[in-house]
Amino acid sequence: MSSNEINQSLKLFIVLSRAYRAVNENVNKLIQSYGVNPTEFAVLELLYHKGEQPLQQIGGKILLASGSITYVVDKLEQKGLLNRVACPNDRRVTYAQISEEGKKFIEGVFPDHESKIHEIMSNLSVEEKDVLIDLLKKLGLSQV
Repeated sequence: MSSNEINQSLKLFIVLSRAYRAVNENVNKLIQSYGVNPTEFAVLELLYHKGEQPLQQIGGKILLASGSITYVVDKLEQKGLLNRVACPNDRRVTYAQISEEGKKFIEGVFPDHESKIHEIMSNLSVEEKDVLIDLLKKLGLSQV
């Protein structure tokens, strides 16, 4: 392994990190303008698109430490955007379920969210997006 290869890997890491930070900061500002934080938005989006979820599994699906889930779910429940539902078959399991108010909220903001992400990604052609998706999947899957 040459020093050029090592330097290229380091450069890729820096470019990838900066690109992620720039995109993420842009999207997070938009999410915060909706009156929720990015983690709350991620939980609502998950529940809206995938249906009710056991509290214990939400963290893994949105990349959040399990200890933080209770806090986020509490805040969303206080805002009336989700409900806790006891599992009828197993008292140890509680589900988070998006409320009607939560559905209205997501349906009201998601088109804007989707449009902003598309705008951020619009510097890339369809083909470039496909290549980048494939390459990033390859990189991510090689780390598992």
